Parts: sequence; structure tokens; C-alpha cells
Amino acid sequence: MKKIKNEAALSKKAIQVGENYALKRGYDGFSATMSANEKTESIYRLLVLDKLIVALPADKEDLPSMKHKLALWIQKHLPKDDPLLK
Repeated sequence: MKKIKNEAALSKKAIQVGENYALKRGYDGFSATMSANEKTESIYRLLVLDKLIVALPADKEDLPSMKHKLALWIQKHLPKDDPLLK
């Protein structure tokens, strides 16, 4: 897995955007006590279910890989002049 620039910030942004996407889609499972890791996994699985990202192989499905996949997803959807892409 190739490390991308600003991966932590991109993952954080992906969680924010993913939460909004999930809420608009009707998902009401996010609570104030839900950890970032739980949100990451939920959003990853929702995006895979909706075929917005390609699922990881079952043996590679761990939290760092999910965060990386979300960072790649949001990187493709941000405007070219976004500060996170610099």
C-alpha cells in the first residue's frame, strides 16, 4: 500500500463527507459515543455496498487499509485546488 500525502487529513475529511452521505442516504447509526474507527468501518462498508469504492480482499480488510481506501476515495472527489491535495 503506497502512502499518500496528507493521508490522515484526507481520512478525516472522508469520514466527514461519508457521514453526510450516509445521513442523506437514511443511515442513522452514528452516535456521539461512536469512535472514529467505528465510523471508518461503517462508512467503508456503506461505500462498498453502494459500489462507490472497490472492496478490499477479505484477508486485507483491516482499519489502516480501510482508512487508506477512504483517503483515496475522497482524494478523487475533492476540487483540484483543495489545500489537502497540496
